[in-house]
Amino acid sequence: MHAQASGDAKAGESIASKGVPPAVAACTSCHGAKGEGLAAFPPLAGQGAAYLQAQLAAFASGTRKNAVMEPVAKGLKAQDQANVAAYFASLPSGIASPKSVPVPDPKDVGAWLALRGRMNDGVPACASCHGPHGEGVGSNFPAIGKLNAAYMQSQIDAWKQGSRSPGPLELMQHIAKKLSSQDVEAIAQYYAKQSTAAPAASK
Repeated sequence: MHAQASGDAKAGESIASKGVPPAVAACTSCHGAKGEGLAAFPPLAGQGAAYLQAQLAAFASGTRKNAVMEPVAKGLKAQDQANVAAYFASLPSGIASPKSVPVPDPKDVGAWLALRGRMNDGVPACASCHGPHGEGVGSNFPAIGKLNAAYMQSQIDAWKQGSRSPGPLELMQHIAKKLSSQDVEAIAQYYAKQSTAAPAASK
């Protein structure tokens, strides 16, 4: 793994809002004015800089496949990637960390998978890497609290098919193979409820 460049959030804001003409469109045109996400395009605000930079590098190298993002990432120099990552990492995600971990209802499949996992099947709790409200943990484990079910499912499918790099500790490729579409829908619904209920985080 190559050392990541240090990013300049101010320079990243310019790329996010204006792009790098003519090859790279503004990030905000797909991901929202403040990186909040739009429709099928995921939120970027508040994600860890190391995570965002790693994803841009993966798109650029082709180890993560996406017809929209691959040419964008390839059009950005390594320093540009670092700058954009630093900018979006500096924005609030709007997902607050809970003061205490809620106790899940065993009948709520999404809550149970998110907070307890399914250990007899080798599926750890989502919260152990992504936080109880899906707020993300550290700089490498992303926030998932505002991902819709369709996007979440597309990423699970990508890991199953090997078209997305396995990520930190190479965990997700193994976990994805053990999650059904019903599991993913339930997890997405659980986290959607948490992010709606949570007060906006401040940075």
